Amino acid sequence: MPAFLDAGDRRLLIGAAVAMVVLLALTFALAPAPRQQSIGYPSSYSSEWAGGRAAFLLLGELGYHAEHWERSPEELPDDPQGVVLILAEPREDASADERAAIRQFVSDGGRVLALGGAAAPLVPDAAATLIPDWNLKSKSFSALVPSPLTRNAPEITMVAPDEWTGHRATELGVYGTTDKPVVVSYPVGRGEVIWWASSSPLSNGLIHEKGNLAFFLNAVGPTTSRVLWDEYFHGARRSLLSYFAATPLPWAGLQIAIAFLAAVFTFSRRSGPVRVPAVESRLSPLEFVETLGDLYDSANASPAAVGVAYQRFRTTLSRKTGVSTQAKLPEIVRVAERRFGWPEAALLDTLARSERAMRNINLDPKEALELVRQLHDYSNRIDSARLAKQETT
Repeated sequence: MPAFLDAGDRRLLIGAAVAMVVLLALTFALAPAPRQQSIGYPSSYSSEWAGGRAAFLLLGELGYHAEHWERSPEELPDDPQGVVLILAEPREDASADERAAIRQFVSDGGRVLALGGAAAPLVPDAAATLIPDWNLKSKSFSALVPSPLTRNAPEITMVAPDEWTGHRATELGVYGTTDKPVVVSYPVGRGEVIWWASSSPLSNGLIHEKGNLAFFLNAVGPTTSRVLWDEYFHGARRSLLSYFAATPLPWAGLQIAIAFLAAVFTFSRRSGPVRVPAVESRLSPLEFVETLGDLYDSANASPAAVGVAYQRFRTTLSRKTGVSTQAKLPEIVRVAERRFGWPEAALLDTLARSERAMRNINLDPKEALELVRQLHDYSNRIDSARLAKQETT
């Protein structure tokens, strides 16, 4: 270990290495068995063996108006005459409204190619069972009846066909055997549904087989047809958000967001300003006043509080007017009335009550508070008069 790592760092690195080895071992032990290699699915975008890109491009070269359909069935054309919808082994379920829209499309004159057992639940009056089969050996099926679908295609080739389980009188088995048809057509309203047991006749790997291309073009119809190759039920959506929703990107975004929030939290906790809690000074005037009030209250010293305010008033008045602090009340009142214009009666009443209160040991605290307020008011008015005179001079 490098010398700059202390014991705690070494323990952390050793623990991380052990955890990594354990996780790798568990991943190897619990990993699912490898699946058989995928051959793709019949998407018009796919170039894999089971994809339909070759068939889609061929339709365009032959003059068909072929489109990748990535919208909901509820947006299918209102006038479906001459329109063909290809549902090639859909990978997602349809809602009730979407199934109703497909039924309305067929009833109004559209044609649906429903390929594989997975397409049966999406189209009206179809009944089929999925047969899981990874055997890629092709099987040949002969035409059962003369039909526009069998023109120039007396035989077709399929891989891993599903099983048709319907028994309606309007159903017509076109290829297969009498008890197990692999191609079934039946009318729905003014339109038609053509079900295939497998999409392999149009796949990149088998479209070149005998009869498959002719059968596919017979099912699509004349070159004036508008062909809508459904990709909506393959998971393709028109919005970019819905595309990314099917990838691991949302989980990656969530992990990045969690890491970002953790980084912000740790940075703010570590780098924020240091604030010292506010501590109230014991020399605060408010604390002094509260302490003094508590002392007066515990000692029942209301007369003393009045006496302090009374003596302050006499002292302030003596400094201002020169009247003796030992002067009688009538003299004090006359001087104050002449100097400040205060009413004699009001001032005399306050001072007389204050002198009696100072000697009353049973003084009511409310009365004492009122007298203290009045005396402080007179003292403050004297101080205000003195300050005003100093400013004018």
